[in-house]
Amino acid sequence: MGMSVTISAAVEGDAEHILKLQYLCFQSEAEAYGDYAIAPLTQTLDALRAEMAAGCVLVARLGEEVVGSVRGSVDPDGTARIDRLCVHPRLQRHGLGGRLLAAIEERLARERDAKRYHLVTGHRSEGSLRLYRKCGYTASGTGTERDRKVRLTAMTKDVGTAAGGAAAVGVGA
Repeated sequence: MGMSVTISAAVEGDAEHILKLQYLCFQSEAEAYGDYAIAPLTQTLDALRAEMAAGCVLVARLGEEVVGSVRGSVDPDGTARIDRLCVHPRLQRHGLGGRLLAAIEERLARERDAKRYHLVTGHRSEGSLRLYRKCGYTASGTGTERDRKVRLTAMTKDVGTAAGGAAAVGVGA
């Protein structure tokens, strides 16, 4: 690959690109669960813009193209909620998901005083589960949540837990 993938804060003009990428990336999840009305596929542009204004949204760029995204927010108790990690299908399995996850963790800890991280993924989403385990997440004691037909596995990690192999942020792909 001739260009480096960089990770940075999303800007307002990224919203449509993020939403299109999210829609593309979550098609396989919808197909796996037989439910095309899952939250990532029904989110509106206005709702995404509201999340961008209230939380922390990062994008990965290959040149000018948005090829990855992740978002997070921190509750008053210090729990960072990480959501909608997605990487363009042609760039998956090259470490970009781990880089995005490490970047959002670092930003939420540094800028918003996160004490622990919480995320959810589909119980059949083996690629996501493998990534999160590799990055130090464990299934939380809170059990599972649901998004329509999808059973979600809740995973947590304390701030400072090793992120098993996540690459430095902003350095080549």
